[in-house]
Amino acid sequence: MLRIYLVCALLLILYIIRKLCIKILRKRKNVCVLVLGDLGRSPRMQYHVTSFVKEGFTVDFIGYPGALPLKEIRENPQIRIYYLSSPPSLENKLSLFLCYVIKTLWQSFNLLWILFYKHIPTHMLVQNPPAIPTIPICWLYCIIVDSHFTIDWHNYAFTLMGLSLTNDHLLVKFAKTIEMYCGSKAHDNFCVSQAMRKDLQLNWKIKAEVLYDRPTNEFHPISLKEKHMFLMKLSKKYNVFKGQKENTTIFTECTKNEIQLSSKRSGFIVSSTSWTEDEDFSILLNALEEYENMIVQGICNLPDLICAITGKGPLKEFYKSIIELKNWKHVTVITPWLENEDYPKMLASADLGICLHTSSSGLDLPMKVVDMFGCELPVCSYNFECLSELVNHEQNGMIFSSYKELTQQLRTWFENFPHNDAQQKLDKKFRKELHKFKEDQWHDNWISIVLPYFK
Repeated sequence: MLRIYLVCALLLILYIIRKLCIKILRKRKNVCVLVLGDLGRSPRMQYHVTSFVKEGFTVDFIGYPGALPLKEIRENPQIRIYYLSSPPSLENKLSLFLCYVIKTLWQSFNLLWILFYKHIPTHMLVQNPPAIPTIPICWLYCIIVDSHFTIDWHNYAFTLMGLSLTNDHLLVKFAKTIEMYCGSKAHDNFCVSQAMRKDLQLNWKIKAEVLYDRPTNEFHPISLKEKHMFLMKLSKKYNVFKGQKENTTIFTECTKNEIQLSSKRSGFIVSSTSWTEDEDFSILLNALEEYENMIVQGICNLPDLICAITGKGPLKEFYKSIIELKNWKHVTVITPWLENEDYPKMLASADLGICLHTSSSGLDLPMKVVDMFGCELPVCSYNFECLSELVNHEQNGMIFSSYKELTQQLRTWFENFPHNDAQQKLDKKFRKELHKFKEDQWHDNWISIVLPYFK
């Protein structure tokens, strides 16, 4: 009996020492924000970081290198960025199962090393997906260091895996089990749509607060002069934007120190993508093919069209090779990679945005549309289950379900461009609605929904 008492006393002493050490090592109001992905291509988590700093927190921001994070993140002394090491590429050398195992082990040890190397946080905010190994590792870490564990649900990891495998695959079933069990251990949860909140509650018994994505101040309309300066900068790299005269672009011209839109100009559409399986770009390419044919056959009066598709991802080279085989004379497709500061200007300079996001779960909303709305850029968006939480057909944008519908929307928008009275009326209506949308700012939303859970 005495031994039992001694063991209990020893455990109690160790527990007290652990608590004291954590209090000594922990920085006050310190949050760890974790993304098992490219930090520069994780806008929502970057917005979380900037909001935490505005409210007096210090932040440890963990993820992979790639695109540069926002300037205000890179240059803020209250934010420490910790980069993970990329796992070795073994896809062509080992079986798919072994690749997953080795990748997961690599990420687990790398993540644990970073977590125990840095300051002990009071709170940890983790992006999901990916779920493995992020959620189980962070859950156990938070237990050990006595930190508050929070998940921001952007989608489900197992549904994304199901795109490249199948829903019945053993790895997908295993991933779903881990995601469901460990995900339910979080102290607090946020998600991106009402549809996801209901699904989490109904199927996983997880209560989550809905935090809608909203554009930050970087995404806003720009003046004609700013548009001209940006297009001039772009024309130095892409000849398609060059005008016929000096100090002109294909869209704008400067006469007597006054900037004007060219009376006869091409149409300009833009789409942003991560080039993954949940976006079918054959829909856009088929619609552009039809657009080209309508001009060649003289079916209607349409301008030449420039289509800019921004972003990086695994399927980019596949679609680029298809685009290069097209022998279009009136449609030009470019795939630029833009700095964070230039991307909003690209959106604000376009005539129409295109979104091909389909959602592997049918429950998340496309951030790219939110960015376009911030720039008051009208959008044609592919329809899926919960899209109506963001885009309402012919109220603040247009919705399509096939390339034929998208083709018709392009025709409606650009026929007799830029002198189409019906299009101008619709454009004005959309932009008025988008101006209202912008009034609900990210940080104000964040303060009312997220901040109370971190005080």
